[in-house]
Amino acid sequence: MQVNTRFISKAFLFSLSIIVILSSTTYSQQNKNLNQIKSTTYLSEKFELGPGEVLAKGIEDIEFPSGHIGVKSFDVDLVDEQGNSVPLYETYIHHWFAIRYHLNKDKNMSHDIYDHSKPFGGPDYKRNDGTCNTWILPHYWGLGSESRGTSSKLPDPFAVELGNPANITEGWEEKWLFSIMVIDTRGTEDRKSCSECRCDQFNLPENFYNETKDIHGKPLSHEYKGGIFCCQNYFQCKLKNGFQAPYRKLALRYTITWIDWDQHQIPVRFYVLDSTDRVIINGSEVIHDCQAEYTIPENNSIDLVHVQKASIPMKKGGYLIYGTAHMHTGVVNATLYGQDGRILCTSTPRYGTGNEAGNEKGYAVGMSVCYPKLGSIKINDGETVIMESRYKNEFLTGAMGHMYFYLADRLPHTT
Repeated sequence: MQVNTRFISKAFLFSLSIIVILSSTTYSQQNKNLNQIKSTTYLSEKFELGPGEVLAKGIEDIEFPSGHIGVKSFDVDLVDEQGNSVPLYETYIHHWFAIRYHLNKDKNMSHDIYDHSKPFGGPDYKRNDGTCNTWILPHYWGLGSESRGTSSKLPDPFAVELGNPANITEGWEEKWLFSIMVIDTRGTEDRKSCSECRCDQFNLPENFYNETKDIHGKPLSHEYKGGIFCCQNYFQCKLKNGFQAPYRKLALRYTITWIDWDQHQIPVRFYVLDSTDRVIINGSEVIHDCQAEYTIPENNSIDLVHVQKASIPMKKGGYLIYGTAHMHTGVVNATLYGQDGRILCTSTPRYGTGNEAGNEKGYAVGMSVCYPKLGSIKINDGETVIMESRYKNEFLTGAMGHMYFYLADRLPHTT
């Protein structure tokens, strides 16, 4: 299949934020327990993948609980047509991101995300409170291979407040989309390298490096060895000679728990910090330059761990309620430090030991979560925190070091 690489510079942002407008087909099962917490399970639009293929796309207008609510958790799994979880060694979950946007209800106005001639007709995307520039890492929830083994639950009475009519312009409505990247590694020559998006493992389009732009709009360097640019939609990872297997249809199955918003809930703000953020201080202006991914080069170092870190000023702080990290296989851990060096949160991986989905041997199948004692950890307004990601010190492309955390302005009243 021929790929037009003139649009490749956009594709990086597509895979990290907004991509293609597509409808979603869902089902739901809803129940309500005694403490008013509700739970609904949905199934996204199905998508088709063949051996070695990459799927990097957006699914817009996914089904989501309506009304003024507080979301307590958001969990995702990759399933086949029979509803079975698909193991990572067959289809690797590189990432899924859930992104919020507001849309004008006037159907006569343009909804084309590339049509800038009608700026008020297209979606108005609402990013998280993290510090990354433009639309790098704008999501509210999102993980990868670790999805099945990482808790997203917020402790009571904290929740992500959504659907507040006071925050939605009259005539508009709040909606959600998925940005996803999955890689079918069945029959590939090097399954691990394919999941790391190493360029030499893919049948890249002709003149790929000459026509591809990097994250800053400049020609992609021939030194670029791997990452999202080499894992675009329907790119093909090299297969073993003679390997054949059928295409199959997959989907994201996601479960959301929430509560109707009332005065007893305490809102939290969601942050994504990136260990590749190249922060520049220009007087009173703070300029962020998140790369979203990085490469650990081949080396003969005696150091067993590669460390990537960034010092990131936080304009607004708060009480730490929850923390975890999105990393890839090879991760050692990720830590968020305060300005004085105190540890705010360390997230460590769990590696699989078996064959079943959720416990695939050699893969990072979960990341630990920080739930500090309420009030014990606070980030001050204006404090500079340090985000540090640590991997095994061996050649790795497309490494990610993203710290996720929720902050609250206040704590519940104590009796």
